Amino acid sequence: MSVAPGWYVDPADPETRRYWDGEGWIGAPIPVDATPPEGPPPAEPPAAAPAPPGPVSPAAGHPPAAGPAPAPPSPTGPAPHPGGWPPHAAPPQGYGPPPGWPYPTWPGRPPEPRPHGLPLAGYGARLVARLIDFAVVFALNAVVNGWFVWRYIQEISPSVEEAWSRIVSQERTTEPLPPAGDQASGLQIAILLIATALWLAYEVPSTASRGQTFGKRVMGVKVVPVSADAPLGFGRALRRWNTLGLPTLLWFCCIGFLLQLVDAVSPLFDHPMRQALHDKRAQTVVVQLPRTPAPKNDRTTPPGDTP
Repeated sequence: MSVAPGWYVDPADPETRRYWDGEGWIGAPIPVDATPPEGPPPAEPPAAAPAPPGPVSPAAGHPPAAGPAPAPPSPTGPAPHPGGWPPHAAPPQGYGPPPGWPYPTWPGRPPEPRPHGLPLAGYGARLVARLIDFAVVFALNAVVNGWFVWRYIQEISPSVEEAWSRIVSQERTTEPLPPAGDQASGLQIAILLIATALWLAYEVPSTASRGQTFGKRVMGVKVVPVSADAPLGFGRALRRWNTLGLPTLLWFCCIGFLLQLVDAVSPLFDHPMRQALHDKRAQTVVVQLPRTPAPKNDRTTPPGDTP
């Protein structure tokens, strides 16, 4: 690609214009809104290079040479970019690619971010930690919510049994199923409210203070803010939880479960920080904590004995 000589907006500093002579930028920049002169800018006098520090030679009265001149580029090496720098390398300070040329990109895959010096937690570790937490919350619901669930099953059992008998006998009828009991709707609301409250009480306080639930401690992962390695605090932990936990109230129409499923798989498609939707709302990230080394044996060998 050949660019005609002329005055162009400097890609390295959009507030200025510089003159492109077909091979590189020359001359001093001018403001972008100024009227450029006709033709190239006047040549600048070369600046005198400062003398390198060192002892003065008594014979010649000049400091010794700083070293041998740099060797010319190898003819077998990569061809230079038309802008004057090798491929995949950043341009020199104050210079940019010629007009119409893209900026060089990072060669290959960029390195994975390490928030606060810690590696990002893998999706497998996060999933196992979440399943452990679900098991704990389910056990709490079995204790606190068990009676409400049992009463709800009794209220809807006539409808369920009639529907199952029609499926088994392959009966074709337009008669409606028996209605559920009068308390079925109230019990369903109570069950979902209690389940949501138990999940909130289990996860939010521990995440706010330590960044870890029981499942995260088992798997060695931790939730930290993106901005600083500090406790989340109750407000941030609540914002993180309610994006995933509040849809539990919509389980009666399956919408809540679908929202939670999308949130659960979202880290697989987020790069490079692997944030779930609830992480993005709270500006948090999940990191893998370093494994603590096993303690060394402090016993000393008695004098004269060989191990």
